[in-house]
Order: sequence, then structure tokens, then C-alpha cells
Amino acid sequence: MLDQDFAADGPDQKWGVDISYVWTAEGWLYLAIVLDLYSRRIVGWQLSDRIKRGLAMDALQRAINLRRPPPGLIHHSDRGSQYCSDDYRRMLRDHGFVASMSGRGNCYDNAMVETVFKTIKSELIWRTAFTTRDQAEQAIGQYIEGFYNPRRRHSSLGYVSPVTFETTFRAGKMKEQMALH
Repeated sequence: MLDQDFAADGPDQKWGVDISYVWTAEGWLYLAIVLDLYSRRIVGWQLSDRIKRGLAMDALQRAINLRRPPPGLIHHSDRGSQYCSDDYRRMLRDHGFVASMSGRGNCYDNAMVETVFKTIKSELIWRTAFTTRDQAEQAIGQYIEGFYNPRRRHSSLGYVSPVTFETTFRAGKMKEQMALH
């Protein structure tokens, strides 16, 4: 459905999701994210020591609670079992989302989300030896909410942060509405 078209005209039209992993001295920690493809903002995320459907569902629920997206949003994922589960698919249907999945063996279909994971790993995870999962969870949460979303500049966004990009979009929409009245 997405067909590698990562462009959107505004927030909450297209979301990409995926799961990655983080090594700690206690073992693996898994990070699920929901990315708004318009602004590159991480609108939902969750960490767990288990890579089960609940991890993906919790990240999606967090995004839904934050954004309250309209029906028709395109939700793109790979073919991971978490995203193919009946519970996850039901959650998409219940919110009126259009499910899109990567083609079999096509690593480019989810390139936008993979790029965000590479950014998180190169700027935080690969530079840190996490002793505990809790330590990693705290650092990742601070990175996403305190740096990546509000302050990290993106060349594709005109060198502004995801939050600033969305704020500018909303301000422009308000001016358009005021001009009509």
C-alpha cells in the first residue's frame, strides 16, 4: 500500500512502525517505535525484554493516545509476527487505519523507520555500554522525548526538529483558516 512513498501532506496521514534491539549487560531490550512519516516524529514507543505482540501494541496505543489520528491513516510495517497477529490487526481495524505491509524480502519498504533506528543507535546506543535494561530504558526515553523529537534537526525537514516542523505546519493551517473567515 505505501509502495515506498514516504511523503505526506501533513501529520497523522502515514505512520511507519518497527522493532529493533539494544544490548545490555542484563540481556536484550527491544524497542518498538511508531514514526509519523510527515515529520519524522516518534509518536509512540515502548521498550520490553520480550519481543512479543504486546510490545508493538503498547507502542501503537501510546501513539494513538498522543495523536488521536483520523480513520484512513496508512499504517506501514514489515511482516513481523507482532504486526501480523490477530490482536494487532484488530487494533488497526478498530481505529479505521489502512494496513500496509512490506513486500516479502523487500528491505526498502520500511527504510524511513530503519533510518531512525540507525540514528538512535549511532547517536546513543552504540556509544553507551548499558549495565541494566532500566538504564537503557531511561536513556532511550530521554533521547526520544528530550532530544530527538524536540531538538534534533533533520536535513529533510529544512534543518528543524520534528516538533518544530509540526508546529510550523499547524501555524500555517491556522493562518489559512483565519484567512477564510
